[in-house]
Amino acid sequence: MPTPVNDPYLTPNDDSRLRNLETGHQPHRRSLDPGPSMATPPSPRALNPTRRNPWEPQTDHSNGHPRDANLHANGNHPPTPPLPLHTPSSSPSVDNNKNPAAISLRAFALGSTFSASLLTTLYLSLPHPATPNPNSTLLPPPTPLWRLPFFLLLLSLFHFLEYHTTAISNPAAATVSAFLLSSNGKAYNIAHGMAFVECFLHHHYLPKLTRSIFPPAVHTAWLVLGAAMLAIGQGTRTTAMVHAGSNFNHLIQSKKKEGHVLVTGGVYRYLRHPSYFGFFWWGLGTQVVLGNVVCLVGYAVVLCRFFRRRIEKEETLLVGFFGIDYVRYRDRTRVGIPFIP
Repeated sequence: MPTPVNDPYLTPNDDSRLRNLETGHQPHRRSLDPGPSMATPPSPRALNPTRRNPWEPQTDHSNGHPRDANLHANGNHPPTPPLPLHTPSSSPSVDNNKNPAAISLRAFALGSTFSASLLTTLYLSLPHPATPNPNSTLLPPPTPLWRLPFFLLLLSLFHFLEYHTTAISNPAAATVSAFLLSSNGKAYNIAHGMAFVECFLHHHYLPKLTRSIFPPAVHTAWLVLGAAMLAIGQGTRTTAMVHAGSNFNHLIQSKKKEGHVLVTGGVYRYLRHPSYFGFFWWGLGTQVVLGNVVCLVGYAVVLCRFFRRRIEKEETLLVGFFGIDYVRYRDRTRVGIPFIP
């Protein structure tokens, strides 16, 4: 018979269990098994841990829930990766160039400028009583300074049509920069600023000088000429953008994109760069209407140099895109800008 273990830390029950283990005797225990007749059938979840209750909403997140859709085949949930330091927003991202708030703000500003300029132009150009005396029949002549708000009206209309026409003909390129409000560089803003200054100095301090040199008929003809240049320039540019469709872009494309075709019909049948033609004559027309002599010459020189360099660069790329087809098209068309063949 084995010698019992004398351990002061064992209780009587522990000593009895230890002797049973040494002799191999197992004490009688009451079975908890209810037997085959009382066995509970296994639940569907025990057979298939990944089976879901059809009435429970399905989740796509990993939170350790046993009903998560990302369970492994053995029913164990995969380890949850650590959270990043910056969790991106779940809201869809908006391209900054196509931000609706930025576009609507610019459209509102241009529309407000157009409306205010139109009312101011009418007020300054139409005769109105100089005094509140209702019996007075003398109406002062309209001030020539109406040209200043009219210039603002033309600028606001031009920049609005740039975006609006792009949105109609080429929606993919209808970004904030399509307004051309800040993408033309400092020279563009300086030129318009100088035009304002010359017009104000000319018509405010030297109004009688030009009237004494040229008769009223010449002034009228000069305004009609300027208005015609504005209409032809703006109309040609807008028509060209619509006719070119997705092939038109404000930026020179260094690579030929898919679907880019050579447009040779419509206004492009006669002018190979009708949008440049339109802007050139529109720009000169603004100075004719303003009565600016210095800025008229300056606009002509600067625009001729600018478009000559731009057209040379662009046509080099177009020859690479379309090869002999563009060379033949270039030979039978013209630009319509002086000193540019």
